[in-house]
Amino acid sequence: MKKILALVLALAMILSLGAIAFADEDLIKVGIINNDPNESGYRTANDAAMREMFCEENGYDATFYNNNDAAQQIATAQQMIQDEVDFLLLSPGSTTGWDTVLEDAQAAGTQVILFDRMLEADDSMYVAAVVSDMAAEGETAVSWLADQELEEYNIIHIQGHMGSDAQLGRTGALDEKVEAEDNWNYVTQQTADWNEETARTIVQSVIDSGESFNVIYAENNGMARGAVAALDANGITHGKDGDVIVIGFDSDKWAMESVLNGEWNYMGLCNPMQAEKVDQIIKDLMEGVEPEEKIIYSDEPGFDCETITQEDVDTFGT
Repeated sequence: MKKILALVLALAMILSLGAIAFADEDLIKVGIINNDPNESGYRTANDAAMREMFCEENGYDATFYNNNDAAQQIATAQQMIQDEVDFLLLSPGSTTGWDTVLEDAQAAGTQVILFDRMLEADDSMYVAAVVSDMAAEGETAVSWLADQELEEYNIIHIQGHMGSDAQLGRTGALDEKVEAEDNWNYVTQQTADWNEETARTIVQSVIDSGESFNVIYAENNGMARGAVAALDANGITHGKDGDVIVIGFDSDKWAMESVLNGEWNYMGLCNPMQAEKVDQIIKDLMEGVEPEEKIIYSDEPGFDCETITQEDVDTFGT
């Protein structure tokens, strides 16, 4: 009797292990490479949404890697391809340097989907891209700034991580305008690499130099907040009816409230919520359905302190 019981228990264990193995095989294996969630409020929301979506409960066996350094991202992507992920989801820290990764992924049968940020590559090398149109964000913000019809634009330009899609897009439009217009000038143009305290230091340095400025164009909200902290510390007014126009980007609710309260003048929306669309693309591909569009841009309006509403803050703030 004991032998029979032991055999039954052993068989049950084998069947259980088999079921677990079978269940694991049913999961879609994905590698997700993103930037550091501490980079900004935008990135925190973006990373959280991806982790919430790509979990076992939703049918995924996911490996996550976060790093702003493109070289580290690339090395990890190569490892994920060797680990035979079904899908490689990329938010690249730099727009260039990914050719070998994309070629290796294609050779291995790993399907690549870009999210949040584009890279420089032929679109045959990835299945789809669910991204922000960073160039359009910059163009919209610069167009809004031009509409303010200042007699002279003396700009502190605080850039993000150099070479990233966000930095290139938001810088490009402003560079073009400054080059084209005699009354648009850079007081300084420096990178704070998305860091709030570095942005504060940049602005404080300009204040200490005695140079005149009336616009702060910061390429994310955290850097705009750092810039404003320097203004406040020196008694310089800003925002609606202030001496300095303040511009930020991303989707932070607190930043939108700063615009709503008239403390800032403008925020360009960058929508961090791409996870649901990426999930749908993957599920469709598993059913043999290709995406209708190669590049899917998020809806991203700009918000002006004169027209923003509480509904805007509640709808788009993260």
